[in-house]
Amino acid sequence: MASNFNRRKFLLSTLYASMGIYVYGAKKFELNPVDPLDPILIDSKGKPIRTLAKWKKQRERIKERWLNYLGALNSNPSIPKIKVIKEDYPEGLIRQLIEYEGEPGIIVRAYLLRPRNINSPLPGIVALHSTSDNQMLYISGVEKGKIVAFGYNMAKQGYVVICPMCFLWHERNERSYEEMTRLFQERHPNSKGMAKMLFDAQRALDVLESLEEVDSERIGTLGHSLGAKEAFYLGAFDDRVKVIVSNEGGIGIDFSNWDAVWYLGKDIHDFGHHHHEVLSLAAPKPFLLIGGDSADGEISRPYVEAVKPVYELYDKNKGKIELYNHGTGHSVHPTAEKKTYEWMNMYL
Repeated sequence: MASNFNRRKFLLSTLYASMGIYVYGAKKFELNPVDPLDPILIDSKGKPIRTLAKWKKQRERIKERWLNYLGALNSNPSIPKIKVIKEDYPEGLIRQLIEYEGEPGIIVRAYLLRPRNINSPLPGIVALHSTSDNQMLYISGVEKGKIVAFGYNMAKQGYVVICPMCFLWHERNERSYEEMTRLFQERHPNSKGMAKMLFDAQRALDVLESLEEVDSERIGTLGHSLGAKEAFYLGAFDDRVKVIVSNEGGIGIDFSNWDAVWYLGKDIHDFGHHHHEVLSLAAPKPFLLIGGDSADGEISRPYVEAVKPVYELYDKNKGKIELYNHGTGHSVHPTAEKKTYEWMNMYL
């Protein structure tokens, strides 16, 4: 029965895609995949950018534009002090539930995982959980379910991994995502929800950098769905991240629910700029975009193609960007999981 249901779901999503309609969760997004994206390598005077030096100036303009739009939060300058709430030792690992200061005066939680025996600094991973990941319990392997334990599995492969809790679950109780965003915006009225997600992901990076077990020159980030959106932004805006895997987050603003208030809000449609600009900020970092023809997929290819000329301005041996589309929907396909580990192992 389940296999027949999945087959019908796949055939329906394929039919929708052929009509220019893409499905994210229960919501359909009608898209025109042939709409051209503005070229990235054009300066403010309309002249082509052909050198790395000129691109770097353009990059700063793009970065500033988007950070201003987000209402980005100032970084917390203090070194995070980690408090261990509980600890266990599964399969040769140390797994800790920790607390540390995020925004000044605000305590956040994360799971921190690492091999029990470490002889030299290891690469680090910021693993960002999905909406349905039950507050980072699945991604860290504390609970088992249909959701892939990316953080836990990366730690078993020799990484130090932090799985921070998204702010939508901080002391949430019965509050909605909208209410949680409103509480944040009472403190930061000019900031988008995505600004908070970016800040918290960067603070998790601060935690990794503070650990002597971590090689701070070898840090990557990954995520699925909500976590894919966060990994995309973290990898684009923070140069401490060296490798990125974004799985079914929806690279285009119209590809999924980016206009939800806890991400960018409705006015993103009036901003006049698109996500290939943010994607270009990731160059030349190895970036793997994974889709299942739900939030990402063949519809995402123009975004990847749009930023390849930026990647080509750098030494081609230092980075690459790829789209892998398994075409089977929003969940993490086994091949997508396998490619995630291969990508991190190859480049970190």
